[in-house]
Amino acid sequence: MNSERKPIRSFVLRQGRVSNAQQRAHDNLLPLFGIEYTGEPLDLAAAFGRNAPVILEIGFGMGESTAAIAEAHPELDFLGIEVHTPGVGSLLKQIRERNLQNLRIIQHDAVEVLEKMIPDGALSGVHIFFPDPWPKKRHHKRRLIQAPLVSLLGRKLAEGGYLHAATDWVEYAEHILETLRAEPALENTAADYAMKPQYRPLTKFEARGIRLGHEVRDIVFRKISAGTRSPR
Repeated sequence: MNSERKPIRSFVLRQGRVSNAQQRAHDNLLPLFGIEYTGEPLDLAAAFGRNAPVILEIGFGMGESTAAIAEAHPELDFLGIEVHTPGVGSLLKQIRERNLQNLRIIQHDAVEVLEKMIPDGALSGVHIFFPDPWPKKRHHKRRLIQAPLVSLLGRKLAEGGYLHAATDWVEYAEHILETLRAEPALENTAADYAMKPQYRPLTKFEARGIRLGHEVRDIVFRKISAGTRSPR
C-alpha cells in the first residue's frame, strides 16, 4: 500500500478546448513571456528586466482582467499563474496584441510555485479573482482559499502588501473573510467587505453574474509588520 501523501494542489485540471489561435499563441509566445517552473528561487528582477513592485495573480482564467490591469499600470510587474492551456494561450495573445512588457506567466500549480520559486516578502500584492466556489459541501475541501494557502501568501507578501480576493458566491465570500481574519499576518482594510477597487475591471464573467442577480464581494487584506500584530 502506498503511504505517500498526495500533494496539495491549487486546482482541479479540467482542460477545455484549445482554439487554434490560443494554441498558436501558446506555442509561439510562451517561450517569450513564460517562466518555466524550476523548483528553484526565482529572481523576479531578472525575470522582468527591472526592479518594480510585483503583483501575483493565481488562476487568471482567460486573462481578460489580468491584461487590462497590466496595461493600465505599466509601473508594476504582474506574474500570472494558471494551469489551463486555453487561458494561458488567451492571455499570451492579449500580451502580444496590447504590447505588454510587464506581464509574465507560469503554467504550473500555484502552491508549488509559491513554495519553491517565490522568495518570502517578494510580493507587493496578490489577486485571486472569482476562484471556483465549489458550492457543494462535499467539495469545499477543493476550494483554493484555505488557511494553509493564506498563511503561505502571508509569508510571500512584503509588509504593506495586499491580498485581494473577489467572488460572486455569498457563502464563499463569508468563508474567505473568516479565513483571512484568522491569519495573524494580515489585517482587513475594511470593516468586512471592501469597495470594489478601481483597478479591478468589470469582466464579461462578472457582468453576466450581476445580470443573474449574483452580488460580487471584494475582500482586501494587508500584510502588517510583525511588531504590530495583536494576539488572536
